[in-house]
Amino acid sequence: MNFFDINTIFFEALGYKMSHLEFWATITGAVAVWLSARENVWSWIIGLFNVVLAFVMFYQIQLYPDMFLQVFFFITNLIGWWQWKFPKEEEANQKNELKISKLSSTQWIMLGISGVGATFLMGHFAKNLHEWFPRLFSIPSAFPYMDSFTTIMSVVATFMLIRKKIESWYMWLLIDIIATYMYYIKDVKLYSLLYFVFCFIAAFGAYHWTKEYKSYFKS
Repeated sequence: MNFFDINTIFFEALGYKMSHLEFWATITGAVAVWLSARENVWSWIIGLFNVVLAFVMFYQIQLYPDMFLQVFFFITNLIGWWQWKFPKEEEANQKNELKISKLSSTQWIMLGISGVGATFLMGHFAKNLHEWFPRLFSIPSAFPYMDSFTTIMSVVATFMLIRKKIESWYMWLLIDIIATYMYYIKDVKLYSLLYFVFCFIAAFGAYHWTKEYKSYFKS
């Protein structure tokens, strides 16, 4: 049995054939995001397992920008764990972990402009991968610009999450809505369901983090 082959079936339910790869990528992803919403530092460690599985899966279903994104996620999971676990003294909460904060208006504007520009560049790159590197990418990229948008904004949202910015959860909500549609169309339906669930987790994360942030200012 090749565990990392998306055609290696784990089980079949309601006519849908579930691979080992998709199933365990989904489970580890769900656990990691839920722990993030709960402000639990171990979310970053579970996330390391998730990104390895997701990298292999995205390559096999031709979502190349998402595939490249997993390399970034692997690195940022390590950075995120360190940032949350060992903050500067003035940035620490009562648990001696990084405390929650907000973005400034200037930061919002800069992130928005950078995100749109980077989305266009990556979309153009993804659209032409099969022509530039036919031996590696024999099939054209699916949804090059939509996939690039979720990829770039995931990068932005991840950096905000590393720094515990409340706004990261609103960004994740937008990304999760788009990803739910995209993965459903690509017929990785459990992963699509996962991102649908992520929409609710993102909403919970925004609520929970906002509540925690406001508690800092109570006497």
